[in-house]
Amino acid sequence: MKITELPQRSREQRRRDLLDRLERETDVWVASADGEGLPCLVPLSFVWDGEAVWLATRPANPTGRNLREGGRTRLALGDTRDVVLIDGEVETYGAREVPSAAEAFREKTGWDPRAERAVHAFFRVRPRAVQAWHGVREMPERHLMRDGIWLM
Repeated sequence: MKITELPQRSREQRRRDLLDRLERETDVWVASADGEGLPCLVPLSFVWDGEAVWLATRPANPTGRNLREGGRTRLALGDTRDVVLIDGEVETYGAREVPSAAEAFREKTGWDPRAERAVHAFFRVRPRAVQAWHGVREMPERHLMRDGIWLM
C-alpha cells in the first residue's frame, strides 16, 4: 500500500477542517479512566453545539461513571493519517436537564436517549486542548488549542 501525503495545512485551515468535522461526523472515540487508572475506550455518537461536544450514555456503565467521576476525557476523530484529539472537561446532565442539546442530538443522530428504557445521561465536554494533523509534516504545529484558548 502506498501512503499518499496530503498537502500541509495552516493552523487556521486545520481549525476550519476540525469545526467542519464536528458538524458533519456522528461518532467519536471516547477515552476515560476509572479512579484506579483502568482505561476505557468506546465509540459514542455526539453533537457539537459550537462550544462543546455533547455525548450520551448510561450513567451506570463504565464510561458514564468515568466521565461523571473523573470529570475529563480525551476524544478522537479520524484515522492515523487524519487525526483530531480533544482533551476536555466533563459536566454531567440528566436527560431532561438539557432539552436543547438532547433535541440536537436526536436530530443529528436519529436516536433519542430520553426515549430509552434504560436511564441515560448527557455529558458536555468543553475542549481544553485540541490537536489536529495529517501525517508527520503537520506534527510541529498540531496544537490548535491550549487551556481552552485557540492558538490562532
